[in-house]
Amino acid sequence: MKHGRADYARIQDPEGKIPDDEPVFLLRAQDALAATAVRFYASLVQIRGGDPEIARRAREQADRMDAWPKKKLPDLPKK
Repeated sequence: MKHGRADYARIQDPEGKIPDDEPVFLLRAQDALAATAVRFYASLVQIRGGDPEIARRAREQADRMDAWPKKKLPDLPKK
């Protein structure tokens, strides 16, 4: 799988469900913008008629992200 950030390339796909060339994007709870982005995604799922369970789980994950104590704006690793 192709990450937008090389330092996230260590994320595992043990069952090999993600093709090697498929782009992926990872949001961490410490990212001060992540919970909002996940809630927006949940809203889009709902608006487009997607599975309500996906939207519900995304919102629950966003709540857990909000509860994460350490927050910062996204950054890139120093070279």
